[in-house]
Amino acid sequence: MSRGLPLLHRRRVLAAGAIGGITCAAVAVGAAMAGQDGSGASDGASTKAASTISCPEVTGSLPEIPAQAKAEVDRNLALLRTQLDEANKRLATSQGQGGPNFVQNAILGPLADKRKSTLDRIAISIGRHAEKPRGLDALAECSLGTGTGAGSGSGSGAGTGGSAPATAEPSAPGSGAQDGAEGGAQDGSGAGSGAGSGSAQSISCPDVASKIGAVPAAAQAEVDRNIALLGTQLDEANKRLATSQGQGGPNFVQNAILGPLKDKRASTIDRIRISISRQGATAPSGLDALAGCSLASG
Repeated sequence: MSRGLPLLHRRRVLAAGAIGGITCAAVAVGAAMAGQDGSGASDGASTKAASTISCPEVTGSLPEIPAQAKAEVDRNLALLRTQLDEANKRLATSQGQGGPNFVQNAILGPLADKRKSTLDRIAISIGRHAEKPRGLDALAECSLGTGTGAGSGSGSGAGTGGSAPATAEPSAPGSGAQDGAEGGAQDGSGAGSGAGSGSAQSISCPDVASKIGAVPAAAQAEVDRNIALLGTQLDEANKRLATSQGQGGPNFVQNAILGPLKDKRASTIDRIRISISRQGATAPSGLDALAGCSLASG
C-alpha cells in the first residue's frame, strides 16, 4: 500500500505533464496561424491601399489664363482628369498581370506621355495670346500612392499639390518647334521597355509630310523639325517593340507603345498645324487622323 501510492503519484505527474505539453503546442500552433492570418491581412490591406495613382496638381501652377484660351485650357484640364481616372481604373483591374515593371511600363509610363502631350497643348494655347508658361513638363510624371485617388479634381489628377507656379517665356515664332523637339526627345528617352510582340512585326504610321501641302517659307524650318521628330518617335517605338519581347499582357503593345506613340504624334502634328496658321496660311484639315499607328508584318 505504501509502495503503491508513490507509483500512482508518479503516473499522475507524468500524465499531467503530457497534457500540459499538448496544450502548449496547441497554443503555439494557434498563435502561429493567427500571426500568418494577420500578416496576410496586413499585406492585402497594404496592396489595396497602394493601388492609387497620384499626379502633381496643374491648375495652381498655371499663370493667368487669357480669356481667348480659357475654353481650350479647361478642355485639356478635364482631359488630365479623364486620363488619371482611366489609369486608376486600369490599375484596379489589372492586379497580378505582367512582371515586376508592369505598372511602370503599362500604366505610369503611358500616363506620363499622355499628360506631357496635354500639358504641351495647354502651354501652346496660352502662348498664342500671352506669355507661354514654362516648366509644365515637370508635372507630367505620376506615381503610386496611398489613399483614394486624391486630387482627381481641378484638372490635374492628383494631389501632391503645392507645386510652384510655372514661369513664363515670351511667345515667339519658332518657339513651338523648339519646345516640340525638346518634348519629343524627352518622350523618346522615357520609352523604357515593354511590348510583347513578335519579332517579325513593326509599327507603321500614316505619312504626314505628303498631306501638308504648301508650307509658308517662314514656317518651313519649324515644320521640317516636327516632321523629323515624327520619324524619331516612330524609330524609338519600333526599337522598344523589338527589345521588349514577352513583356506585359495581351494589350501591352497597345497600352505601352502604340497609345503613347499616338499621343506624341498628335502633339507634334498639332505643332505643325499651329506653325502654318501662325503665318496667316490655312492649315490643312484632317491631320489629327494621321496620329494613330498600327502593327504591320514584315
